[in-house]
Amino acid sequence: MPKRDFLAITDFSRDEIQRLFDLAARMKAGRYGEKPLAGKTLAMVFAKSSTRTRVSFEVGTTQLGGHALFLSAKDIQLGRGEPIPDTARVLSRYVNGIMIRTFDHQEVEELARWASIPVINGLTDLTHPCQVLADLFTVKEHLGGWEGKRIAWVGDGNNMANSWLEAAEVLGFELRLACPEGFEPSRDKFERAKKKAKVVVTEVPEEAVEGAHVVNTDVWASMGQEGEAEARRNAFKGYTVDADLMKLADSKAIFLHCLPAHRGEEVTDEVIEGPQSRVFDEAENRLHVQKALLATLLGEAT
Repeated sequence: MPKRDFLAITDFSRDEIQRLFDLAARMKAGRYGEKPLAGKTLAMVFAKSSTRTRVSFEVGTTQLGGHALFLSAKDIQLGRGEPIPDTARVLSRYVNGIMIRTFDHQEVEELARWASIPVINGLTDLTHPCQVLADLFTVKEHLGGWEGKRIAWVGDGNNMANSWLEAAEVLGFELRLACPEGFEPSRDKFERAKKKAKVVVTEVPEEAVEGAHVVNTDVWASMGQEGEAEARRNAFKGYTVDADLMKLADSKAIFLHCLPAHRGEEVTDEVIEGPQSRVFDEAENRLHVQKALLATLLGEAT
């Protein structure tokens, strides 16, 4: 079978996402005892540091019978200027799959183009598809699915916002994003999503959150943007998800955050530790969804 990559939510169809989640649910419930990665190795390339991505992929690979190999970009030849096509072709002869977490999305696309084994996007500055898969699985768990649901995003139009747009394009749910002027998500992804779903970008958080079933946010300054932190704090004044904002959402709404969180900035302690918060279920679900992804791409699970 030809190799298959996962670089964006749009790489999977609606039915494929449903099947992936069915498999993840079996894994989470302890009803999956197979070892589809037995004798196989996943190379994990990290140009950006991580807690959840590294631990979930490493533990998940082990639980599926495989071995995960941590490769810091500064410790391999990529960090010394080796061309990506060379690294891709060499790793393809050593391991069975590559997960990469880096800055430039084009690096991931080039790696996938030259690798003869599956490549998984663990995060780029443009998208964060594995996280949004876990978020969608969490929505399915707690709300029964996304059909007829309104999902709100409050804050930076960053890689998370872009992946939510991709998810809306594939799954067709309503998505409202509240972002300050100059911090909107990808225009291209917005236009594509708008053709398949009701998608709105506003500068008013209250407009996005009103009646929402899911309220979602992220840090205002991501990795690599530390020098902009003060300017961003000023730009995002009024975009904190607090108890008053949550009151505008549906009474059964859940709160999501991909973590790590800057409490008191994009979200208050009262919300992230409150009864509507599902952030730790969401974090756990990275493990189950990525196991299903690994089993599907590397182990040919069904």
